[in-house]
Amino acid sequence: MHKLTSTAFAALALGLPAFAVQAQNYPAKPVRVIIAWPPGGANDIAGRIVAQKLTENTGQQFIIDNRGGASGIVGSDVVAKSPADGYTLLVHSTTHVSNPHLYSKVPYDTMKDFTGVSPLGRQVGMLVVHPSLPAKTVKEFIDIGRKQPNAITYASSGSGSFVHLAMAQLNSMTNTKMVHVPYKGGGPAAVAISSGEVQAMTATVGSVIPHVSSKRLRPVAVTSEDRIPQFKDVPAIAETVKGYEFTAWVGMLAPANTPKAIVDRLNAEVQKAMKDKGVAEKLGGQTLDPMFMTPEQFNARLKSDFDKYAKLVKETGARAD
Repeated sequence: MHKLTSTAFAALALGLPAFAVQAQNYPAKPVRVIIAWPPGGANDIAGRIVAQKLTENTGQQFIIDNRGGASGIVGSDVVAKSPADGYTLLVHSTTHVSNPHLYSKVPYDTMKDFTGVSPLGRQVGMLVVHPSLPAKTVKEFIDIGRKQPNAITYASSGSGSFVHLAMAQLNSMTNTKMVHVPYKGGGPAAVAISSGEVQAMTATVGSVIPHVSSKRLRPVAVTSEDRIPQFKDVPAIAETVKGYEFTAWVGMLAPANTPKAIVDRLNAEVQKAMKDKGVAEKLGGQTLDPMFMTPEQFNARLKSDFDKYAKLVKETGARAD
């Protein structure tokens, strides 16, 4: 206590504002990390891996609190209404910026009630086809979609999902027409394409590795700007369709108006955690690429993704309710 008082006194003597004093001593008590999804998924795993390292590095507990429900809306609402002091944080996915376009109403303002701390991990999609479809390259796939409108059927894990909108963006950018077949989750969608019930899908890399390895599915391209280390021989869609990029992230956010000094301190601690070899390996084992940005970069990404999803949802007419 004496050390804290001395630090605060010294800071005040230098004319530093109160929030700067708070940031110097942050975190001074346990931090609640609300993960807006149930245990076991990519958001939960990434959040727990990073929170554990933050606990080790700061000496204060970062306590996980899973608040799943309504595609992350339930947990997000708790954080939006929490004090903006750095002691309640949100771990959520790209779904955070698609929800306001997919649902008729959400109980907070997605862009005004939160501020980004940093992404934690990136999920890359892969365009895969059933071997019966004679398309081995992105160009061949597009040619079929143009010359034979609606001849290709593609699976998704649900209307408005990452899997759905990644293909919708490709169709939009290439003027191709295909038939969307939504399933109740990624598992059923993967079974459908593996059996030949549908012909194509842009699924997350981790979900299709077993099917690609067994040659039940043919990899065509990845949705990131560049090729990925796990599949160096698989090109990026962007190599054929300039400007195409569709990746998902798991990220950490805080309530809006959290003092910048505290957000910056959190960001620095996340960066330190992400540089840890053990953290990187654990994330990689879940097919998540470690991903770090400054708060300014992440907030810019939140805005660009918000606009991207607005356009795609409008074009596809996707709804979640």
